[in-house]
This record gives sequence, C-alpha cells and structure tokens, in this order.
Amino acid sequence: MPYTRSPVARCLPLFVAALTMLGGSVAAQADATLDKIQQRHRVVVGVLLSGGPFGSIDPMTQKPKGLNVDLAEDVARQLGAEVELVPVLPANRVQFLQQGKVDLLIANMEWTVERGEQLGFVPTPFYRVGGTAAVLKDSAITRWEDLKDQPVCTSQGSSYIKPLTGFGADIKAFKSSSESLLALRGNNCVAAVHDATLINPLVAEGPEWQNYRAISPELNPAPSVIWTRPGETDTQARLDSIVKGWHRTGWLIDAEKRHHISPPSPALVELHDKFQAAGA
Repeated sequence: MPYTRSPVARCLPLFVAALTMLGGSVAAQADATLDKIQQRHRVVVGVLLSGGPFGSIDPMTQKPKGLNVDLAEDVARQLGAEVELVPVLPANRVQFLQQGKVDLLIANMEWTVERGEQLGFVPTPFYRVGGTAAVLKDSAITRWEDLKDQPVCTSQGSSYIKPLTGFGADIKAFKSSSESLLALRGNNCVAAVHDATLINPLVAEGPEWQNYRAISPELNPAPSVIWTRPGETDTQARLDSIVKGWHRTGWLIDAEKRHHISPPSPALVELHDKFQAAGA
C-alpha cells in the first residue's frame, strides 16, 4: 500500500520550522556543557524508564532499554563519550536538568511553547507523539469530550493536563505513569492518559490489559525533542547535526522497528524524506 501522509505528518515541516526559529532566538554564546562532556568523556542523560518501548527496565537483565535509551547511547557514541543514564520522572525531570544533575533530557517530554520558553532544546525533533486514554472496553467513553467531570489519571508535569482540563476532566496526577496506570486498574479513575506509544502497546499486547482499549485521535500531538539548559547553543548545534543524521540515514525508523513501536510514525517517514533530500 503506498504511503499516504496524515494531516499531522503534513504539518511536520511547520513544526520543524517553528522549532528552528525558536531554537535560534537565543543569542549565540558559548556554553560549558559540550566542553564538559568532551573533557570528562561522559554525557549524563535523564531518561524516563516507567515502561513501554521508549524506556523501561529489562526484567531479565535489570538494565535500561527502549528507544530513548538507544538515542542517549548513540549521542554519547557520536560525541566520543560514555553515557550515564539517570532515571527521571515527569515530576522531577525539569528540575534535574535545571539543577545540573543531568546534561540532557531524552525523557518523553514533547515540545510546547511554555517548555520552549523555560528550557533550551535541539531544534530538529526526533519524533512526534500525542496522548491517548486507556479505558475499559465496556466504558461509555469514546471521545475526549466524554471525560468532562470524570476522574482522569495522568502524570505530574504532563503536557496533557492542560488540554484535559479544557475538556473539564477531574485530574488526578501521579509521580509516574506506572502509578497512574495502577490507579486506573484499581478503579480510581475512568481513564489514564499518557503517550500513545506507551498506551497502545499495552492494550494491544499486554495480557493484563485485555479488558481495556485506547481512544483516538491522539491528544495534543507534538514534536519530541532533546532538552538542554537555556543558552547552550553549542550543545544544541552539535546535537542537531546528530538528530538530522538519524533522520537522513533512516536510523530512527530502524530503531522504531527494533523496539516494535506500532503503528509506525508517519512523522519519521516525513523527516527521513526531508533530510535525505536536503543531504543534511
């Protein structure tokens, strides 16, 4: 079947352009982070390991695994450094970056205007993701509007809190997605809202989730970017070349397949075509 770009995928060039302009709006200045990484030959990356194909703990090896882990490891490889992975939560990931506990964040934190004003970021997104809600199969909830006045679980600091509040949902925010999902299964809420890349595999493959389904369309889809501290233009520029290379070579598409992320992201196809054509 020929590839057909979704309406959101067709907007990806606009997302990229907006991010590039915002990323370049900070006055150019040298930053110490890239020098520090090169001097100590180690990059410290905050990653979310709360479950799903983007980040979790392998039950057999007890080691981190997932797409975000692969990204962090390849960043380190291309910088000629070792990687130190620091587990973060939605509730503390921004603070870890601001306080210097990590050099970068690759932690399921999508770009928003508010976040872009608060932190620095790599202009080229590496992914695009939106939210979905896990609900019981026999639930009457079929649309986001159905969540009005209903208890809805999510994570503290989630970008989905604002749109959910707009729908009139009664938000119950937890420190991690694991706690939120556990609350859903304990009937403490009627829906749990998280990234579709976390929810969709659970309801499709998880045996304990066979009585649940996801609702669509995705809520608040946005580009996923690597986060830095404000003003770190040297670091952002170096990482931007790495991200563009991931798209140009198809490395991200292969990584998505390797982690069985389904359905495949139309955004990756769009960005692959864009940067392959540009030779960036």
